[in-house]
Amino acid sequence: MRNNGGSAMDQKTETELQAAAFRRLVSHLRENTDVQNIDLMNLAGFCRNCLSNWYREAAEDKGIEMSKEESREIIYGMPYSEWKAKHQSEASPEQQKAFAERNPNH
Repeated sequence: MRNNGGSAMDQKTETELQAAAFRRLVSHLRENTDVQNIDLMNLAGFCRNCLSNWYREAAEDKGIEMSKEESREIIYGMPYSEWKAKHQSEASPEQQKAFAERNPNH
């Protein structure tokens, strides 16, 4: 059992809470389509694509084969190409500059 802030928590409960937080994050990102991936990268250092890559890597660690498009559809709630057509705008020069400064190896 893990002690978090004074209360004991078993591994199953901790995993359930983590899963609930993950589902809430994904739902929040799906609902806030005005927030562009480049804005997320510039602010937090990750975006929806990163999250989908982490999901795919976790699946592969469990022996589950998953394509990049499959994992993106799980995160975006639709095919990535459809999301891009509906919601993605061209990055401004300022966004691109901030991205290049924050992520020089990306």
